[in-house]
Amino acid sequence: MPKRYPAEQRERSVKMVLDHIDEYTSVYAACQAIGPKLDVGIERLRVWTRQALVDSDQAPGVTTNEQRRIKELEREVRDLKEANEILKSASVFFARELDPRRR
Repeated sequence: MPKRYPAEQRERSVKMVLDHIDEYTSVYAACQAIGPKLDVGIERLRVWTRQALVDSDQAPGVTTNEQRRIKELEREVRDLKEANEILKSASVFFARELDPRRR
């Protein structure tokens, strides 16, 4: 199970990487240097930093709010499909019950 980090630690870690990013050749190099000092995995720190850059419109990608909205819409679509299947089954059932040929 992945380790959970407090939001404050995430924010401080990302801020530290962003503050020192110009000292390194890439975001990954900055995360390699800073991650162990903060007891945060390198890849985890890179992902957080990348998402922070996307959220601040400094990099292309889907923002956190857009990701949240997409998940909500996917959940809604799944629920509506399930309700639609239930209604289809019910309509088939009642169509059989009302069929005059069955009597």
